[in-house]
Amino acid sequence: MGLLFWLWFVIGWRIEHPSAKHASVSVLMAGYRREWMRQMITRDPRIFDATILGNLRQGTAFFASASMISIGGVLALFGNTEQLIGIADDLTLNSEPNIVWELKLMVTLFFVTNAFLKFVWSNRLFGYCAVLMSAVPNDVDDPRTMPRAMQAAEINVTAARGFNRGLRSVYFGLASAAWLAGPIALIVASLITCLVLWRREFASQSRDVLLSGDAHDA
Repeated sequence: MGLLFWLWFVIGWRIEHPSAKHASVSVLMAGYRREWMRQMITRDPRIFDATILGNLRQGTAFFASASMISIGGVLALFGNTEQLIGIADDLTLNSEPNIVWELKLMVTLFFVTNAFLKFVWSNRLFGYCAVLMSAVPNDVDDPRTMPRAMQAAEINVTAARGFNRGLRSVYFGLASAAWLAGPIALIVASLITCLVLWRREFASQSRDVLLSGDAHDA
């Protein structure tokens, strides 16, 4: 269990604080979000920007709802651990007291609950971003235009960071469920989850595309 939480913390910190020479997808996308707000200033009307932001809020709302359902499912298992123990005995041939199974479920519940809170907060921040975007003057020469657009950009970046943290909690919540099959399964699932996250942030094709865009801009 210690390995699970350690990997969750380390990969999250590394994604949000990468080296200057090897930026993560999340950091690269933060730059594009700021550029989005800069381009929004000259876009009239701004229906396109409102549509994109609406889609982002829908995504956070969907994952928040899914997390809420998952919380209910895990809580339901607390009242039916006997059946869970029976299934686990058939798979692992191990017999453990109820308190052990409840501890395993509590770990999964922690990650799912954390994901729910992150998604809800992300949704609210995207709402703040919408208000700030609406407060950006239409006049490009207005001295308040760029500062307010950058305020909207930073709120947008913060909302995306919360959303990504929620997704990582979902990933590790799924990994924690492997503990039901035994400690070895938990270790393997934790390592695979960390590897998947590392690859998607630092060695994916989408990252190469984002970097190629920076090269063209340069």
